[in-house]
Amino acid sequence: MRAKPWEVPDGLWERIEPLLPKKPRRFRYPGCKPLDDRKVLQGILFVLHTGIGWEHVPQELGFGCGMTAWRRLRTWQQAGSVGSCTSCCWRSCTPPFSSSGSARSPTPATRR
Repeated sequence: MRAKPWEVPDGLWERIEPLLPKKPRRFRYPGCKPLDDRKVLQGILFVLHTGIGWEHVPQELGFGCGMTAWRRLRTWQQAGSVGSCTSCCWRSCTPPFSSSGSARSPTPATRR
């Protein structure tokens, strides 16, 4: 079975998690426990992959409501974490440079 593109593998999550800001809970009147950052990130990736509106994220998937994901994305953007996470993901997807200093470039698609 093919992995869902919005699922974050454990290895990648270990590199992304320290880049995300932690918001301490209030001692007095702490409210509901916030949703796990990994679930929220997967909800954000789900919206970006499917193009669905934030308000239409299905709660059955466990990502929480779309507005929670949107607010957390906004918080991470304001903290400057999104750029760090993007570069971390990009580094994990790109092939490493060879010892000669040049990377193998992908071959262009052939026309039929």
